[in-house]
Amino acid sequence: MMQILGILIVLGAVFGGFAFMGGTVGAIWQPIEMLIIVGAAVGALVVGNPKHVLSELLVQVKKIIGRNRHDSEFQRQLLLLMYELLQTAAGGLKALDAHVEAPKESPMFQRYPLILEEPKLLAFIVDNFRLMAMGKINAHELEGVLEQELDAIHEELMQPSKSLHKIAEAMPGFGILAAVLGIVMTMNSVGGGADTAEIAEHIGAAMVGTFIGIFFCYGVLDPISNMMKQLVNSEASTMETVKVVLCTHVAGKPPLLAIDAGRRLIQLNTKPSFAQLETWINAMADGEDAGAARKRA
Repeated sequence: MMQILGILIVLGAVFGGFAFMGGTVGAIWQPIEMLIIVGAAVGALVVGNPKHVLSELLVQVKKIIGRNRHDSEFQRQLLLLMYELLQTAAGGLKALDAHVEAPKESPMFQRYPLILEEPKLLAFIVDNFRLMAMGKINAHELEGVLEQELDAIHEELMQPSKSLHKIAEAMPGFGILAAVLGIVMTMNSVGGGADTAEIAEHIGAAMVGTFIGIFFCYGVLDPISNMMKQLVNSEASTMETVKVVLCTHVAGKPPLLAIDAGRRLIQLNTKPSFAQLETWINAMADGEDAGAARKRA
Protein backbone atom coordinates (compact mmCIF):
# COMPACT_ATOMS: atom_id res chain seq x y z
CA MET A 1 0.00 0.00 0.00
CA MET A 2 2.79 2.45 0.90
CA GLN A 3 4.51 1.71 -2.40
CA ILE A 4 1.36 2.59 -4.36
CA LEU A 5 0.97 5.79 -2.33
CA GLY A 6 4.59 6.71 -3.06
CA ILE A 7 4.10 6.14 -6.80
CA LEU A 8 1.01 8.36 -6.78
CA ILE A 9 2.92 11.12 -4.97
CA VAL A 10 5.75 10.98 -7.51
CA LEU A 11 3.38 11.01 -10.50
CA GLY A 12 1.24 13.76 -9.00
CA ALA A 13 4.21 15.98 -8.14
CA VAL A 14 5.97 15.60 -11.50
CA PHE A 15 3.12 15.58 -13.98
CA GLY A 16 0.80 17.70 -11.83
CA GLY A 17 3.50 20.35 -11.52
CA PHE A 18 4.09 20.21 -15.28
CA ALA A 19 0.38 20.67 -15.97
CA PHE A 20 0.15 23.48 -13.38
CA MET A 21 2.85 25.40 -15.27
CA GLY A 22 0.68 25.21 -18.38
CA GLY A 23 2.20 22.14 -20.01
CA THR A 24 0.13 19.49 -21.74
CA VAL A 25 0.66 15.84 -20.89
CA GLY A 26 0.30 14.99 -24.57
CA ALA A 27 3.54 16.86 -25.28
CA ILE A 28 5.54 14.41 -23.19
CA TRP A 29 3.77 11.30 -24.43
CA GLN A 30 6.39 9.95 -26.83
CA PRO A 31 5.88 6.18 -27.16
CA ILE A 32 8.83 5.72 -29.54
CA GLU A 33 11.19 7.40 -27.08
CA MET A 34 9.75 5.16 -24.36
CA LEU A 35 10.29 2.08 -26.53
CA ILE A 36 13.94 2.99 -27.13
CA ILE A 37 14.75 3.70 -23.48
CA VAL A 38 12.79 0.89 -21.83
CA GLY A 39 13.80 -1.61 -24.50
CA ALA A 40 17.49 -0.74 -24.08
CA ALA A 41 17.19 -1.06 -20.29
CA VAL A 42 15.43 -4.44 -20.45
CA GLY A 43 17.94 -5.69 -23.01
CA ALA A 44 20.89 -4.58 -20.86
CA LEU A 45 19.31 -6.29 -17.84
CA VAL A 46 18.92 -9.55 -19.77
CA VAL A 47 22.44 -9.41 -21.22
CA GLY A 48 24.06 -8.70 -17.86
CA ASN A 49 22.31 -11.32 -15.69
CA PRO A 50 21.76 -15.09 -15.74
CA LYS A 51 18.25 -16.52 -15.79
CA HIS A 52 18.06 -17.31 -12.08
CA VAL A 53 18.88 -13.68 -11.16
CA LEU A 54 16.14 -12.40 -13.48
CA SER A 55 13.66 -14.89 -11.99
CA GLU A 56 14.55 -13.80 -8.46
CA LEU A 57 14.22 -10.16 -9.51
CA LEU A 58 10.63 -10.78 -10.63
CA VAL A 59 9.87 -12.63 -7.39
CA GLN A 60 11.19 -9.75 -5.29
CA VAL A 61 9.30 -7.12 -7.29
CA LYS A 62 6.06 -9.07 -6.76
CA LYS A 63 6.76 -9.22 -3.03
CA ILE A 64 7.35 -5.48 -2.61
CA ILE A 65 4.19 -4.68 -4.57
CA GLY A 66 2.15 -7.07 -2.41
CA ARG A 67 1.56 -6.93 1.33
CA ASN A 68 4.30 -7.08 3.94
CA ARG A 69 4.72 -10.81 4.54
CA HIS A 70 7.08 -10.45 7.50
CA ASP A 71 4.52 -8.84 9.78
CA SER A 72 3.82 -9.66 13.44
CA GLU A 73 1.67 -12.67 12.50
CA PHE A 74 4.52 -14.07 10.40
CA GLN A 75 6.91 -13.70 13.34
CA ARG A 76 4.40 -15.39 15.65
CA GLN A 77 4.15 -18.38 13.33
CA LEU A 78 7.93 -18.59 12.91
CA LEU A 79 8.66 -18.54 16.65
CA LEU A 80 5.93 -21.06 17.47
CA LEU A 81 7.03 -23.40 14.68
CA MET A 82 10.61 -23.32 15.95
CA TYR A 83 9.36 -23.94 19.49
CA GLU A 84 7.35 -26.97 18.38
CA LEU A 85 10.31 -28.34 16.43
CA LEU A 86 12.61 -27.95 19.44
CA GLN A 87 10.06 -29.58 21.72
CA THR A 88 9.79 -32.50 19.31
CA ALA A 89 13.60 -32.71 19.03
CA ALA A 90 13.80 -33.06 22.82
CA GLY A 91 12.48 -36.60 22.34
CA GLY A 92 15.30 -37.33 19.90
CA LEU A 93 16.11 -35.71 16.57
CA LYS A 94 14.84 -38.80 14.77
CA ALA A 95 11.36 -37.83 15.92
CA LEU A 96 11.59 -34.89 13.51
CA ASP A 97 12.06 -37.06 10.41
CA ALA A 98 8.34 -37.21 9.61
CA HIS A 99 8.17 -33.42 9.67
CA VAL A 100 11.40 -32.25 8.03
CA GLU A 101 11.41 -34.85 5.24
CA ALA A 102 8.03 -33.68 3.89
CA PRO A 103 7.21 -30.36 5.59
CA LYS A 104 4.29 -29.48 3.32
CA GLU A 105 2.57 -32.71 4.34
CA SER A 106 3.40 -32.37 8.03
CA PRO A 107 0.47 -31.41 10.32
CA MET A 108 2.94 -29.36 12.37
CA PHE A 109 4.08 -27.22 9.44
CA GLN A 110 0.53 -26.93 8.10
CA ARG A 111 -0.40 -25.01 11.25
CA TYR A 112 1.95 -22.27 10.04
CA PRO A 113 0.91 -21.45 6.43
CA LEU A 114 2.91 -18.20 6.22
CA ILE A 115 6.13 -20.15 6.73
CA LEU A 116 5.13 -22.68 4.06
CA GLU A 117 4.74 -19.75 1.63
CA GLU A 118 8.44 -18.90 2.03
CA PRO A 119 10.36 -21.66 0.20
CA LYS A 120 13.86 -20.32 0.99
CA LEU A 121 13.15 -19.99 4.69
CA LEU A 122 11.42 -23.37 4.77
CA ALA A 123 14.39 -25.05 3.09
CA PHE A 124 16.78 -23.34 5.52
CA ILE A 125 14.84 -24.66 8.52
CA VAL A 126 14.40 -28.26 7.41
CA ASP A 127 17.92 -28.60 5.96
CA ASN A 128 19.53 -27.54 9.21
CA PHE A 129 17.33 -29.77 11.35
CA ARG A 130 18.43 -32.60 9.04
CA LEU A 131 22.04 -31.52 9.61
CA MET A 132 21.54 -31.70 13.36
CA ALA A 133 19.95 -35.14 13.05
CA MET A 134 22.83 -36.56 10.99
CA GLY A 135 25.29 -36.55 13.86
CA LYS A 136 26.70 -34.70 16.83
CA ILE A 137 27.68 -31.11 16.13
CA ASN A 138 28.53 -28.52 18.74
CA ALA A 139 27.20 -24.97 18.83
CA HIS A 140 30.44 -23.41 17.58
CA GLU A 141 30.66 -25.72 14.56
CA LEU A 142 26.98 -25.21 13.73
CA GLU A 143 27.32 -21.43 13.97
CA GLY A 144 30.26 -21.47 11.56
CA VAL A 145 28.35 -23.59 9.02
CA LEU A 146 25.25 -21.42 9.24
CA GLU A 147 27.23 -18.17 8.97
CA GLN A 148 28.77 -19.34 5.69
CA GLU A 149 25.39 -20.44 4.37
CA LEU A 150 23.72 -17.16 5.31
CA ASP A 151 26.50 -15.14 3.68
CA ALA A 152 26.05 -17.10 0.45
CA ILE A 153 22.25 -16.74 0.54
CA HIS A 154 22.44 -13.01 1.27
CA GLU A 155 24.91 -12.40 -1.55
CA GLU A 156 22.72 -14.27 -4.03
CA LEU A 157 19.51 -12.52 -2.95
CA MET A 158 21.17 -9.10 -3.17
CA GLN A 159 22.22 -9.61 -6.78
CA PRO A 160 18.82 -8.59 -8.32
CA SER A 161 18.74 -5.27 -6.43
CA LYS A 162 22.36 -4.57 -7.39
CA SER A 163 21.61 -5.30 -11.05
CA LEU A 164 18.49 -3.13 -11.02
CA HIS A 165 20.42 -0.31 -9.35
CA LYS A 166 23.01 -0.41 -12.14
CA ILE A 167 20.25 -0.21 -14.74
CA ALA A 168 18.72 2.72 -12.83
CA GLU A 169 22.06 4.52 -13.00
CA ALA A 170 22.19 3.86 -16.76
CA MET A 171 18.69 5.24 -17.46
CA PRO A 172 19.78 8.89 -17.90
CA GLY A 173 22.32 7.61 -20.44
CA PHE A 174 19.61 5.71 -22.30
CA GLY A 175 17.53 8.91 -22.20
CA ILE A 176 20.38 10.86 -23.79
CA LEU A 177 20.69 8.11 -26.40
CA ALA A 178 17.02 8.54 -27.31
CA ALA A 179 17.42 12.34 -27.32
CA VAL A 180 20.40 12.12 -29.70
CA LEU A 181 18.42 9.93 -32.07
CA GLY A 182 15.62 12.50 -31.89
CA ILE A 183 18.05 15.30 -32.78
CA VAL A 184 19.30 13.24 -35.72
CA MET A 185 15.71 12.93 -36.95
CA THR A 186 15.28 16.69 -36.43
CA MET A 187 18.32 17.43 -38.59
CA ASN A 188 16.94 15.15 -41.27
CA SER A 189 13.67 17.07 -41.20
CA VAL A 190 15.61 20.35 -41.55
CA GLY A 191 17.27 18.95 -44.63
CA GLY A 192 13.83 18.03 -45.94
CA GLY A 193 12.62 21.62 -45.67
CA ALA A 194 10.70 21.48 -42.37
CA ASP A 195 9.42 24.79 -41.04
CA THR A 196 10.24 26.28 -37.63
CA ALA A 197 7.17 24.85 -35.93
CA GLU A 198 7.99 21.31 -37.07
CA ILE A 199 11.62 21.66 -35.99
CA ALA A 200 10.55 22.92 -32.55
CA GLU A 201 8.16 19.98 -32.19
CA HIS A 202 10.90 17.48 -33.11
CA ILE A 203 13.37 19.04 -30.66
CA GLY A 204 10.77 18.99 -27.88
CA ALA A 205 10.07 15.32 -28.55
CA ALA A 206 13.81 14.56 -28.48
CA MET A 207 14.24 16.29 -25.12
CA VAL A 208 11.47 14.14 -23.67
CA GLY A 209 13.89 11.20 -23.97
CA THR A 210 16.23 12.83 -21.45
CA PHE A 211 13.28 13.49 -19.13
CA ILE A 212 12.09 9.86 -19.34
CA GLY A 213 15.57 8.51 -18.55
CA ILE A 214 16.00 10.75 -15.48
CA PHE A 215 12.43 10.10 -14.30
CA PHE A 216 12.80 6.32 -14.49
CA CYS A 217 16.17 6.48 -12.75
CA TYR A 218 15.24 8.54 -9.68
CA GLY A 219 11.46 8.14 -9.61
CA VAL A 220 10.97 4.45 -10.40
CA LEU A 221 13.92 2.06 -10.60
CA ASP A 222 16.14 3.40 -7.80
CA PRO A 223 13.29 3.33 -5.22
CA ILE A 224 12.34 -0.20 -6.34
CA SER A 225 15.97 -1.29 -6.00
CA ASN A 226 16.08 0.16 -2.48
CA MET A 227 12.85 -1.64 -1.52
CA MET A 228 14.31 -4.92 -2.82
CA LYS A 229 17.40 -4.36 -0.67
CA GLN A 230 15.22 -3.83 2.40
CA LEU A 231 13.22 -6.95 1.53
CA VAL A 232 16.39 -9.05 1.36
CA ASN A 233 17.62 -7.63 4.66
CA SER A 234 14.28 -8.54 6.24
CA GLU A 235 14.53 -12.11 4.95
CA ALA A 236 18.15 -12.31 6.12
CA SER A 237 17.05 -11.15 9.58
CA THR A 238 14.48 -13.95 9.67
CA MET A 239 17.11 -16.55 8.81
CA GLU A 240 19.44 -15.07 11.43
CA THR A 241 16.64 -15.64 13.94
CA VAL A 242 16.47 -19.32 12.96
CA LYS A 243 20.28 -19.61 13.15
CA VAL A 244 20.43 -18.21 16.68
CA VAL A 245 17.58 -20.48 17.83
CA LEU A 246 19.37 -23.56 16.48
CA CYS A 247 22.77 -22.63 17.89
CA THR A 248 21.31 -21.84 21.32
CA HIS A 249 19.45 -25.17 21.30
CA VAL A 250 22.60 -27.11 20.35
CA ALA A 251 24.43 -25.33 23.18
CA GLY A 252 22.07 -27.14 25.54
CA LYS A 253 19.65 -24.35 26.45
CA PRO A 254 15.93 -25.09 27.00
CA PRO A 255 13.50 -24.41 24.09
CA LEU A 256 11.99 -21.24 25.59
CA LEU A 257 15.42 -19.68 26.10
CA ALA A 258 16.48 -20.66 22.58
CA ILE A 259 13.33 -19.10 21.09
CA ASP A 260 13.82 -15.92 23.11
CA ALA A 261 17.41 -15.65 21.87
CA GLY A 262 16.08 -15.73 18.30
CA ARG A 263 13.28 -13.27 19.11
CA ARG A 264 15.86 -10.63 20.00
CA LEU A 265 17.12 -10.55 16.40
CA ILE A 266 13.72 -9.79 14.84
CA GLN A 267 13.47 -6.30 13.35
CA LEU A 268 12.07 -3.75 15.80
CA ASN A 269 8.90 -2.96 13.82
CA THR A 270 7.65 -6.55 14.17
CA LYS A 271 9.55 -7.87 17.21
CA PRO A 272 7.20 -9.21 19.90
CA SER A 273 7.93 -8.71 23.57
CA PHE A 274 8.92 -11.63 25.78
CA ALA A 275 5.49 -11.41 27.43
CA GLN A 276 3.82 -11.79 24.02
CA LEU A 277 6.03 -14.78 23.25
CA GLU A 278 5.08 -16.43 26.53
CA THR A 279 1.39 -15.76 25.85
CA TRP A 280 1.63 -17.38 22.42
CA ILE A 281 3.42 -20.44 23.77
CA ASN A 282 0.98 -20.84 26.67
CA ALA A 283 -1.96 -20.49 24.30
CA MET A 284 -0.48 -23.15 22.02
CA ALA A 285 0.02 -25.47 25.00
CA ASP A 286 -3.59 -24.90 26.04
CA GLY A 287 -4.86 -25.54 22.51
CA GLU A 288 -6.11 -21.98 22.06
CA ASP A 289 -6.73 -20.83 18.45
CA ALA A 290 -4.42 -18.30 16.80
CA GLY A 291 -6.92 -15.43 16.71
CA ALA A 292 -7.67 -15.66 20.43
CA ALA A 293 -3.95 -15.86 21.23
CA ARG A 294 -3.21 -12.69 19.26
CA LYS A 295 -5.99 -10.79 21.02
CA ARG A 296 -4.77 -11.95 24.41
CA ALA A 297 -1.21 -10.90 23.56
